[in-house]
Amino acid sequence: METMKIPKLFCVFALFTCAAIYAVYIKWNFDYKRKAADIGLEKQLGAEISRKDEAVLYGIMFDAGSTGTRIHVFRFAQKPKELPRLIDTTFKALKPGLSAYADNVDKCAQGINELLAVAKEAVPMNLWKLTPLVLKATAGLRLLPGEKAQKLLDKVKDIFQESPFFIGSDCVSIMDGSDEGISAWITINFLTDSLNNPTKKCVGMLDLGGGSTQITFRPSTETSVENSTTEHMTSFNLFNTVYKLDSHSYLGLGLMSARLAILGGVEGQALKEGEELASPCLSLNYQGEWEHAKILYRIKGQKTGRSLFESCHNEISKVLNKKIHETASMRDLDFYAFSYYYDLAVDAGLIDKEEGGILSVRMFESAAKKVCKTMEIQQEKHPFLCMDLTYVSLLLKELGFPKNHTLKLAQKINNIETSWALGAILHYMDSLHML
Repeated sequence: METMKIPKLFCVFALFTCAAIYAVYIKWNFDYKRKAADIGLEKQLGAEISRKDEAVLYGIMFDAGSTGTRIHVFRFAQKPKELPRLIDTTFKALKPGLSAYADNVDKCAQGINELLAVAKEAVPMNLWKLTPLVLKATAGLRLLPGEKAQKLLDKVKDIFQESPFFIGSDCVSIMDGSDEGISAWITINFLTDSLNNPTKKCVGMLDLGGGSTQITFRPSTETSVENSTTEHMTSFNLFNTVYKLDSHSYLGLGLMSARLAILGGVEGQALKEGEELASPCLSLNYQGEWEHAKILYRIKGQKTGRSLFESCHNEISKVLNKKIHETASMRDLDFYAFSYYYDLAVDAGLIDKEEGGILSVRMFESAAKKVCKTMEIQQEKHPFLCMDLTYVSLLLKELGFPKNHTLKLAQKINNIETSWALGAILHYMDSLHML
């Protein structure tokens, strides 16, 4: 009988042990899940707290350029003691430029109001009074007589003051050329995360508009700063950091104004009856019309006895002669090139229209030679392409870029347009202590 008790005791002990182990496992599993849930809840609450601490702000910038007026509505998010983040933008453009209404300022109202409607749609109504509204005009208005330009600005300001947005005393103005370059420089360095970032060197900026062109960069050393021409050096405060930039703007050397000068025309002056502009930069048999600043010009090719590229090169050299300040201190910097630099590279097949690309300065000259050679035989669908590419290659040379210097061409960075408007609104909002 004794031999039967041992297995029973063993079974009871084994059963008790299993039950204890199971109970411990259940408790451990419950505690683990509860701890995991608590951690998840902490993360969720932390994210909610973080979101609550992040302010959402809007800024509206009107870009009144020589060829059109464009509105940019920027939406930012900003945490305390951090730089703002750009969340998204709303954009719309209208043609012609504001300067086209110089003789009838009231006609500009329809376009301005149409763009203001875009802003009202993009900005929540409860933030209208906290959202700054600014218009900055560029070369188109800089080229107008002062009285005509001022009447346009006054008209726009009257319209702005009737809007529900925040209006500062300087909400409407003509940008100085160097300010345009500085604003574009801020844009590109904001989008590349180079501002206030000690691990990144700030990049330079090249912009080729219709009426003017700019080059802006931050000299890489104090020696470079000292060697820069004083009149072109500028200092400004942004996000509690002082930046010293070398910025040059050349009015009248934007692509459209340069075309007119190369053709032999005068800004704002129409041709006489039966008069034509002839240029060795156009195909020999070309005859056509070209509109610039609301004036229609009759143009044609011109024979010189030399190759099209050589003739065009010589003509453009005369236009650029002693008008550009060469700057050697920027040769070790990376540069981004925008606007017509980008468009011409696309037209010449040098970069993809959507993706952009990286080009050496030499490639603009090679493309110019190739296009000009083709145009000696047949007319291009872009009659100005030989002229424009030759102009850009010479402009870059005059600015001091070696032929092997590479440029980054982009319309967007991180899916954001590389317009000076972003830099301008950041600088403006920072000066008002909104950021």
